[in-house]
Order: sequence, then C-alpha cells, then structure tokens
Amino acid sequence: MQYGICQLSIVPIRSNADDTAEMVSQLLYGEHYKVLEQRKYWSKIRTAFDKCEGWVQNLQITLIDENEYATLDTDDSPQHTVDLVSFVAIDKSNLLPVVLGSIFHDTSKHVLEGNLISSRQQKSHFINIALLYLNTTYLWGGKSPFGIDASGFTQMVYRINGYKLLRSSEEQATQGTALSFIEECEAGDLAFFDNNEGIIDHVGIIMDNNYVIHVHGKVRIDRIDHTGIFNNDVKNYTHQLRVIKKII
Repeated sequence: MQYGICQLSIVPIRSNADDTAEMVSQLLYGEHYKVLEQRKYWSKIRTAFDKCEGWVQNLQITLIDENEYATLDTDDSPQHTVDLVSFVAIDKSNLLPVVLGSIFHDTSKHVLEGNLISSRQQKSHFINIALLYLNTTYLWGGKSPFGIDASGFTQMVYRINGYKLLRSSEEQATQGTALSFIEECEAGDLAFFDNNEGIIDHVGIIMDNNYVIHVHGKVRIDRIDHTGIFNNDVKNYTHQLRVIKKII
C-alpha cells in the first residue's frame, strides 16, 4: 500500500483513468489519501477524510510514507484556511495559491500566508463560512470557491468548522437525527431534497428566518418551507423537501 498527500491547489478526482472522465470530487491542498492501484499515468486513490475513490494523474501525486500518513490520520484538529485564496511559500521565490478549506497540519513543510482555524466551531459560525462561498458557480464534483456542487458545499462548510460529512447528498442524509417539523430546525442544520423517484439528490444549509443557502446554478440563498425551496427569481419551487437533519 502506498500513501499520498495533495501538495497542489486543486486536483480533480475522476471516475476513470482518463482526462475526459467524470470528475467525482477534488483534492484540496493538504488532503491525504491511500493509493489503491497504480498504472503508468494514473493512480486510483481513496481519500482519508470521506473515503471517496477515484483516479488522479500520477504527475499530480506526492507520495508519503506510512508513518506520515498515520500521523496525519490521527490529527483530530487540522487547521483549515479561511480566506478565499491564501498563498503557500514553497520556497523563497515560489508561491502556491491555495483555496478556502485547504488543510494544514503541524507537520506541514510549507509556510502559509493567510488565516487558519483549527478547533471545532460553534454551530452559529457555520453560516459565516457558508456565506464565503456565496455566488460560487455550480461544478459537478467541485469543492472550492471556484466551483462547487451541493454536497461538496455542505461538506466543506462542516469540515472547515471541524465536523465530518460524507461526500454525496444521499450519503449525508444517513447522518444525524431527523427533525419532524421545519419549525424545530436551527441555523446550521441540513435540509435534504429528493427527485420524482424519491432519490435524495440535493442538500442545503438552513439559515435563520426560513431561508436556506444551497447550490443551484451558483451558491444562493432562497426561501424554504414544508414544501421545499422557493426560488423567487422563477417564482416557483425548485426542490422538494424530503427531510431536515440535525448533525450536531
């Protein structure tokens, strides 16, 4: 078994070993992973954080030894960047831009020029982080302020605040405790939505006063009620509410 860490800003994780394959997720700077299979140009990896599997170009992989991986894996409070873009000093003349939600461990070999948070935050802080992504364009598999999908958005907001969510909205819906009524929820809870086949395919973060912040074309704020999300731009419901869950 081999192990790796992301030492680039953003690396796509693809469904197959091909540049044209679907992007299922992304690695951000500082994320570590196991290498499950190696080919000439591509490697199949499994991320440590959410167990997402996919293919990454070998040219974008930095290998680490098992002991370093174990040290990273037992770090209960990694630090996350909280600026839209920060810079890492690789050496005196070489800066690497890193995006919101990138990870720094105590063992990091690079120096960050930017702001970090490390401890678990109060639930009231979740919306502050969520608003940093406002107007970020929708991107299937994305996890950054330059493109993000619905479950990537909720996962990153929770991760930066010190909590773990799985990668897809369907997986996230298996976590936490279901609430019976929308009136029971509070800012930071998750709202899940399903399609006509009853499959959960969307998730957003509850805000105060019956609003939800979610990704629909872009990260946006809309009204929510017991029916679902009402988009005032199109004067219609765009998502059908399935369940609201309290994760913490």
